[in-house]
Amino acid sequence: MHETTILLIEVGALLFALGMLGRLGRRIGLSPIPLYLLAGLAFGHGGMLPLSASEEFIEVGAEIGVILLLVMLGLEYSATELVGNLRASAPAGVLDMLLNALPGAGFAFLLGWGWEAALVLAGITWVSSSGVIAKVLGDLGRLGNRETPVILSVLVIEDLAMAFYLPLVTAVLAGVGLIGGLEALAVAVVTVIAVLVVAIRYGGAISSFMSVRDAEALLLSVLGLTLFVAGVAAELKVSAAVGAFLVGIALSGPVAHHATQMLSPLRDLFAAVFFVFFGLSTNPADMPPVLLPAFGLAVLTMLTKLATGYIGARRAGIALPGRVRAGIALMPRGEFSVVIAGLAVASGVEPELAPLATAYVLITVVSGPLLARLPDYAWFKAFIRRKMAVSPPAAPLAAPD
Repeated sequence: MHETTILLIEVGALLFALGMLGRLGRRIGLSPIPLYLLAGLAFGHGGMLPLSASEEFIEVGAEIGVILLLVMLGLEYSATELVGNLRASAPAGVLDMLLNALPGAGFAFLLGWGWEAALVLAGITWVSSSGVIAKVLGDLGRLGNRETPVILSVLVIEDLAMAFYLPLVTAVLAGVGLIGGLEALAVAVVTVIAVLVVAIRYGGAISSFMSVRDAEALLLSVLGLTLFVAGVAAELKVSAAVGAFLVGIALSGPVAHHATQMLSPLRDLFAAVFFVFFGLSTNPADMPPVLLPAFGLAVLTMLTKLATGYIGARRAGIALPGRVRAGIALMPRGEFSVVIAGLAVASGVEPELAPLATAYVLITVVSGPLLARLPDYAWFKAFIRRKMAVSPPAAPLAAPD
């Protein structure tokens, strides 16, 4: 009974503190993610107020948080839209991978780490934060801008690529080797293709089993199906997160719309717990030695994201201001980067990887939204106008055959 009481006190105090931090972040125009990470550092091992009774509870909540983040992302797209975006934006996706994953892998080798750590760091630097970027675009009123579809297409390709990357890295970190990783990748490819085919052909039938008239039944059905499929996916070494993403894609119509509304508060709750848990697993004393490498890596890969958005928007025939906005918008890393680093932490690969990833995400997720406001300043607009005056507008690049 005493342990239960302590658990309630710790969890209650933590959630209240997160609520205040989230409010503070919105007041100052920042994503709450870095504040949640800092809270985890403060309450974790080596922090000011270590949590003892609630650590296991928070770990379970963190796993649910990842699942909810991914199913909500999947609910934003239908299977048909997803396939269409892939066909139209495949070149931008390949460019995004080359420009942002390779620097991460190279940086790991530069630090003297093995190829497993290089594979992990490549994923951390590759994937932008869909959640942070969507929030920044909404806050700045840019959802209707011409460059926004380019940004969203890159994010969709990254999210789907994670369906193949996560099983591979999970298998490699589990110690099964490259051959085992390729086998896991093959299973993931077959599973993803099968789910996409089912979603395209039978998504409407799946959704028809759930009624939007009974909110309680709909919530339980969608949440139960998501957790069940995520668990089965984890057993198949495909990753629980990817399984949840595919469930979101399979649901469509009014069911997807109402499920999004009902799951949003749960996602916000458990996603906050997830970011806190990642901070809990990192000792703040381990961060100072990696701050300089993390800063260098952040600067390098924020520039490569700027190039990714710039080139992608240029291919779409968008003018210079839109190209710059697209590149800056893609800079923040967040959910997936923390998920990938969390896999590495659990496997015990490179003890410096967790503090490096935490510092890296903090730097990009704080500076990204701040830099996104640059194109709105008068001096920046004047600078862009001068650039446009001396350079003729580029025609849209022809799509490859």
